[in-house]
Amino acid sequence: MKKQPYDYNGFSLERLNEPRFSHLKLLGGWIVYFALYFITENLIPPERCHPVHCALDDLIPFNEFFVIFYVGWYFLVFGALAYTLFYDVPAFKKLQTFIIITQAVAMLCYILWPSRQDLRPEVFPRQNMLTDIMKFIYSFDTNTGVCPSLHVAYSLGILSVGLKDKSLSPGWKAALTFFVIMICLAVCFVKQHSAVDVFAALPVCLLAEILVYGKDYWLPKLRGEKPACA
Repeated sequence: MKKQPYDYNGFSLERLNEPRFSHLKLLGGWIVYFALYFITENLIPPERCHPVHCALDDLIPFNEFFVIFYVGWYFLVFGALAYTLFYDVPAFKKLQTFIIITQAVAMLCYILWPSRQDLRPEVFPRQNMLTDIMKFIYSFDTNTGVCPSLHVAYSLGILSVGLKDKSLSPGWKAALTFFVIMICLAVCFVKQHSAVDVFAALPVCLLAEILVYGKDYWLPKLRGEKPACA
């Protein structure tokens, strides 16, 4: 069944507290996140950050092919938020709350235990359009504030919402699962994150999953009942 677009006619900032539009206040989480991101990136010097590394990182070679999925993450996040905002407001509330929880935990980690990774290649093994894109990303995205990985956390949050959406076909769910897995691999192959950052994102996502879906989805499932939000 095709979903109908949500009616935002008549919206204004003065009406933000009305039940019809109040979910838009959740977007304010991004303002807080970017403010904290600016602070952590500019006020915590790299020398104070703890290097994150594990043996698995040494087995993962740099591969510019994965920049396709790394950059695709930006489109995935924007697309998922935009789609749910305009076509599935309850899912938007769940997704944005999931994101806010992971942002809050990650920022707390970045402040209390500043981290960095020193995995970026000094010289790319090849020169092509993809390595040029990666070089550009390196130029503005620092190697600090990496553990846990929000690339992974957001992706898993989107996957969680997508897999619970009954309007999505099995094919779309399979494609989304594949894309999210490739993003989680990509952060390591383009040397933006250590494998440690990926694994550290998992308990953060579990916490968000429990807080967002525990009562309405997982608890009824455990009882053999129909989830309220499915």
